Amino acid sequence: MEQKTVDLWHQMLNSRKPEMLNDLLGDDVVFHSPVVHSPQVGKAITLKYLTAAFYVLYNDSFKYVREIISDHHAALEFSVKIEGIFVNGIDLITWDENDKIIDFKVMIRPLQAINLIHHKMSVKL
Repeated sequence: MEQKTVDLWHQMLNSRKPEMLNDLLGDDVVFHSPVVHSPQVGKAITLKYLTAAFYVLYNDSFKYVREIISDHHAALEFSVKIEGIFVNGIDLITWDENDKIIDFKVMIRPLQAINLIHHKMSVKL
């Protein structure tokens, strides 16, 4: 099973270079936010959301705790502590035959974490 896209995703996070997202995302990628009802379509808006999320969520406590990967799909469960609040979430990623991400969905729990992330993302965006 090929998981080049997931490996590149981890490389982007570990190197702390969100600019690598530009090469990871397909032109027609769809982003599903945990706090915005309608899907966000296109590379430009997805770059904006994922770059903001990188700065909001990715700190020294961030870690992936479980990964389920198939041919073109991955579910990456993460945990992070932000301002004393425990955030548990899942990144659902789908990529195409060119290893470009074409769909990215973020789910977060509990409600206290959703409210915090909503506020912090609003500030970044």
